[in-house]
Amino acid sequence: MGLGTWHFTPDIIYGLTLKRSVMKKTVLITGASSGIGESLAHIFARNDFHLIMSARDVSKLNHVKKSLRKDESIHIIPADLSNKEGAEKLIRETEDRGYQVDILVNNAAQMLWGNFYDHEIISVEKLIQLNISTPSTLTHHFLKGMINRGSGKILNVASIAGFQPIPSMGLYAASKAYVISFSESLAEQVSDHGISVTALCPGVTDTPATKQILDDLPTFVVSSSDEVAEEGYRALMAEETICIPGIANKAALTWVKFQPRSLIRKIGGFISRFGPNPH
Repeated sequence: MGLGTWHFTPDIIYGLTLKRSVMKKTVLITGASSGIGESLAHIFARNDFHLIMSARDVSKLNHVKKSLRKDESIHIIPADLSNKEGAEKLIRETEDRGYQVDILVNNAAQMLWGNFYDHEIISVEKLIQLNISTPSTLTHHFLKGMINRGSGKILNVASIAGFQPIPSMGLYAASKAYVISFSESLAEQVSDHGISVTALCPGVTDTPATKQILDDLPTFVVSSSDEVAEEGYRALMAEETICIPGIANKAALTWVKFQPRSLIRKIGGFISRFGPNPH
């Protein structure tokens, strides 16, 4: 039987288009307005994912959206995730709009430099909410759907700061230690459900949050947000549990494992001197 001539009716074309649309996966990225989150948004967009981007600043979100491909599969949900209401709003609007989250990227975070006892308690509470409580809340909610579908991926952006104490940014380092431990534990719990969890642990990265310290650091220890995002995306798709971008960061953490904790604390204190003066 010869191949003949193919005739694509409108119904067939519509069916093929619908099938392709259904096959697309949807990714929710927090902190998508700048830094690693923005870089990840570009990577997912290039790879034909539906995007839901969230951050506090709607104007910055719109700026990122305009820089991506021009179609209707990119959405923004402004929310201040440093408070409980913001996390609830993001969940509610995602559900109300009928979005199915196949990949969750918990990227939004903040730093605090200086002595813990000098910080206002409201600043401490906001960091804990943004860096710990919000990722936990979002993961708990969207994980249920992933388990029901038997598939899903979660990318939690942590930091190499989470592997050791760092005086003068102790709260941030502690929050990232939580993210790493949480990610590793959760990865084991959900692996039988077809779900992977990846903790991305970059070193110093050129982002708006670190601009004030970059001038005091040698360039070879600083990565671009694009470089970190590429490594994170690769690790997520490869279903790796821990991703540490950069040879220097991997070598440093290997060395740290064999040193006494007292020495690591002293080194952490030295590193902290490069931070901004909080006073």
